Amino acid sequence: MVVDELSDETVDRLFHALADTTRRDILRRCVRGELSVSRLAEAYPMSFAAVQKHVAVLERAGLVAKQRSGREQLVRTDPDAVGRARQALDELESAWRGRVDRMARLLAEDPQTEETENDTTEGPER
Repeated sequence: MVVDELSDETVDRLFHALADTTRRDILRRCVRGELSVSRLAEAYPMSFAAVQKHVAVLERAGLVAKQRSGREQLVRTDPDAVGRARQALDELESAWRGRVDRMARLLAEDPQTEETENDTTEGPER
C-alpha cells in the first residue's frame, strides 16, 4: 500500500492517462497478461505509431512498463498502479468530506439557519 502523498504532477499524469478510452482499454488488456505493442496495435483502428504513443502515456503515468523481448516490446501493468490511482481518489474524497463536514457544523451553529427553518416549518402566515 502506498502511504506517501502523491504529487500533483503524478496525479495529473495518472488521470490524463486514464481519461482516454483507448488507454483504459490497453490497461485492461495488459492486466490479463503481457502483450507486445504490435499485438495491442492489431486491436485498434489506428496506426502502430498511435498505439505506441498511447502506451508511452501509460508508461509515463507509471501504469504500465515495457520490457524488450527479442524484437518485441512487451507491455505489462504495474501492480501498484491501480493503488496509486485509488490513493489519489481517496485523497480527493477525504478533502471533500472534510469540507462537507465543516459546512454542516457551520450551518448547525448558525442561529439564522434555525430561524429560517422555524419559519418554513410553521407554515405561511395569514
